[in-house]
Amino acid sequence: MSARLVIITGLSGAGRSEAMRAFEDLGYFCVDNLPPSLIPKFFELIQRSPEVRGAALVLDVRGGIFFRELEAFLHELDSEGVRYQVVFLEVDEEVQIRRYKETRRRHPLEAQLSLIEAIRQERKALEGLRGRADVVINTSEMKPMQLRQRLAELFRLDQEAGALTVRLVSFGFKHGLPKDADMVLDVRFLPNPHYVEGLRPKSGNDPEVREWVLRWPVARETLARFESLIDFLLPQYQQEGKPSLTVAVGCTGGQHRSVVFANALAQYLKSRGQPVKVEHRELVNGS
Repeated sequence: MSARLVIITGLSGAGRSEAMRAFEDLGYFCVDNLPPSLIPKFFELIQRSPEVRGAALVLDVRGGIFFRELEAFLHELDSEGVRYQVVFLEVDEEVQIRRYKETRRRHPLEAQLSLIEAIRQERKALEGLRGRADVVINTSEMKPMQLRQRLAELFRLDQEAGALTVRLVSFGFKHGLPKDADMVLDVRFLPNPHYVEGLRPKSGNDPEVREWVLRWPVARETLARFESLIDFLLPQYQQEGKPSLTVAVGCTGGQHRSVVFANALAQYLKSRGQPVKVEHRELVNGS
């Protein structure tokens, strides 16, 4: 079996070093900041080494002109049929600035530019690479351990490289969209149990709320259409080699309707043998 190959890249200060440590703990052979021109040769050597089950490369703007050639080398890997996955780590600008000020480290491009100018130039330079990433993770609200756990879920070596896990996240629109959502489903148009006496203090995890939300024909039809949409899309993402799909389901507050639908979709996918993880962002401890 050939080694699993992963390229880790993204914005400075987004957690690439932490990601590399995570991959090392997962048993990957890791190299930091290898010039892109050496990637094909490195991958060739790795594929010839039966003891190496997985390899991860960390690449960033420190590579200078070599880094700007990365996309061309990725196309070369594609033409040679080399299978790999790209993980792109990003962070909100204000958080990125704060992290640099707190650590008192210099941005790799800061020698000729101000910090803000360096950050914005880096973002612009990486737009194309972000667009072709298999996994995009925003670490703005993540602790290091949460990033490590997320990567472990996606890239365990005992998990088939082509396998896809669906991550269902319920949320409230009034608290903002999940930053890492691949798809957003909006159920705010459905009847709201928030206005029903006795249901307001409960959550969508309670049987009474689930029964009330799904009693309406429009809710049942919506659920069926969501199931059909996901059924159609999963093989497309699977064929692309995407290791995970984050589906965010939102209502106004993230307490009732979105929770019911996230749970119902998870139950449907599990019944079809699909690996699923469910998170309820607005509920205490996710319960």
